[in-house]
Amino acid sequence: MAFEKNILVTGGAGFIGSHVIRLLINKYPTYRIVNLDLLTYAGNLENLSDIDSAENYTFEKGDIVDTDFVNSLFEKYDFDGVIHLAAESHVDRSIEDPMSFIKTNILGTVNLLNAARSNWKDFTGKRFYHVSTDEVYGSLGETGFFTEETPYDPRSPYSSSKASSDHIVRAYYHTYGLPIVISNCSNNYGPNQFPEKLLPLFINNIKHEKSLPVYGDGKYTRDWLWVMDHATAIDVIYHDGKNGETYNIGGNNEWQNIDLIHVLCEIVDDELGREKGSSKKLIHFVKDRPGHDKRYAIDATKIKNELGWEPSIQSEEGLRLTVQWYLKNTAWMENVTSGNYQKYYDKMYADRV
Repeated sequence: MAFEKNILVTGGAGFIGSHVIRLLINKYPTYRIVNLDLLTYAGNLENLSDIDSAENYTFEKGDIVDTDFVNSLFEKYDFDGVIHLAAESHVDRSIEDPMSFIKTNILGTVNLLNAARSNWKDFTGKRFYHVSTDEVYGSLGETGFFTEETPYDPRSPYSSSKASSDHIVRAYYHTYGLPIVISNCSNNYGPNQFPEKLLPLFINNIKHEKSLPVYGDGKYTRDWLWVMDHATAIDVIYHDGKNGETYNIGGNNEWQNIDLIHVLCEIVDDELGREKGSSKKLIHFVKDRPGHDKRYAIDATKIKNELGWEPSIQSEEGLRLTVQWYLKNTAWMENVTSGNYQKYYDKMYADRV
């Protein structure tokens, strides 16, 4: 079968990447979608079991830090575009092991940029899309929002590594004319998220009546973005965004952590037939993590005005859908929690009590 386009999606077996691949596979049957993933702890091919036999889907296992391997993929598939999601992405892990974040998020991105630059003799119709985070902007006060013009001020090894990769991607646009776009998104939530992140971790802990460790006073504020809304935004930006531009993607859905956790307890209790809010007794406060940013909030006006994208799901509707998915997909949760991550996090939180 001859394909109209060959698109490389890095990190496609992960949380966000799997939703992006599913959308692209189903929406663009004339595109060949190549999923490059190393299948580390957060990469899970179960996330794509429903589309793994699709004619326009190909999986390649490999490391974006491996220069020769990345170059061989570009030669093999003659990619028209890259949607780069592969990254080490958890702040707590970056505090424990910053070097892994430097290697993957910075060196891996440079490898992909170099491969695109050397293999794309003509940039016409090509696009390198780098997916990033709002954490590169640092911390907000009680008011205001991150815009595309907000100065970078990263506070953790994770956000610093992403900020560096953002700057490098822009440098390849300005220096070499590589056709790039960048997006910076807020906290994602929804199905298939690895349970080191707050929502799946706490849903699982509530279900099993385990402790809910909350950093500091719990009054850290985040904007929450439904993962499938993020996937549709990525689709729109890849196809319609302007080269050299950055687009902020937000859910218009701000929550203080402690308020979110209270509502989460009520929803899980309701879904399990428990007394309303009874799981709140599982909450306990632990020592704050270093460099914890107080508030993130995205101004997504640009993507709305220029590309017509808006989030479709907010607040408790998305939380309930998320809870229902994790409670229903018990086999998936048991498979991903059977490794050593639980021991890692139990120890980490114990050290901070």
